[in-house]
Amino acid sequence: MQVGMIGLGRMGMNMARRLLIGGHHVVVYNRTYEKVEQMEKEGAEGSKSLEELIQKLSMPRVVWMMYPAGELVDETVSILSSLLSKGDVIVEGGNSFYKDDIRRARMLKTLDIHYVDAGVSGGIWGLKVGYCTMIGGDEADFKHIEPLLKTLAPPDGYLYCGSTGAGHFVKMIHNGIEYAIMEAYGEGFELLKSSPYGENLELDKVAHLWNQGSVVRSWLLELLESALGKDPQLEGIRGYVDDSGEGRWTVLQAVESGVSAPVIALSLFKRFQSRQNDLFSDKVLAALRNEFGGHAVVESDK
Repeated sequence: MQVGMIGLGRMGMNMARRLLIGGHHVVVYNRTYEKVEQMEKEGAEGSKSLEELIQKLSMPRVVWMMYPAGELVDETVSILSSLLSKGDVIVEGGNSFYKDDIRRARMLKTLDIHYVDAGVSGGIWGLKVGYCTMIGGDEADFKHIEPLLKTLAPPDGYLYCGSTGAGHFVKMIHNGIEYAIMEAYGEGFELLKSSPYGENLELDKVAHLWNQGSVVRSWLLELLESALGKDPQLEGIRGYVDDSGEGRWTVLQAVESGVSAPVIALSLFKRFQSRQNDLFSDKVLAALRNEFGGHAVVESDK
């Protein structure tokens, strides 16, 4: 299948690579052209502008965006709306707020341009293991792009979640849960480190042990084992933990829905606190974000 990939960041570039490996014809565009040139060497067809990318796609076109949520997505959708034709499909694969999806889809519908929201999880490991993908929009559009989803995802790794916004809504809640799980690991390992037994405990081995049949085993715990194996005291990482929006939106949704979500809310507030302190539990969170998503860490002064 032919697809235009816009945005070759940490995830977009590897998604394009996975699609190429799967035999799809991938036309790529990125604001920094060096990344386009890299993908051309790997078999993609490069473009120097959005206009050129659209010209190289056959109708009905499928354009997949992988930009950070916010104004850049709106600007790009606006440009694409003037370039695309009736029946073309825009897939928004970043972490957009689901209400923004609804607004964009309503605008594009007046032009008979289709809009699909795709919540994508997999981080920098997705190229190897696949991307868990949550889809919102018209079911017919989901079926149309399904060959791409089958290539991008591991077995049983994608789901049509419902009408416009549903994909990003499910991804938003996914990330809220992720915040809470990571916070629990962070606090637990800080308790281990601060205990009377902390000096003798090899925390990477504890993480490895807990992944052998324990009820708290997980991929995140595997990544924590990796991070602790490289830096047992996480001395090279400052406990500064950023947030990219989904946790905030999840907490706001809990308020809007009248649902009690204290653990997720507190995990968000703890991230705010991390920008003032430098706790070991926050170092764990920062290390985990770097391990699964390649998110930047603030290096310690030590």
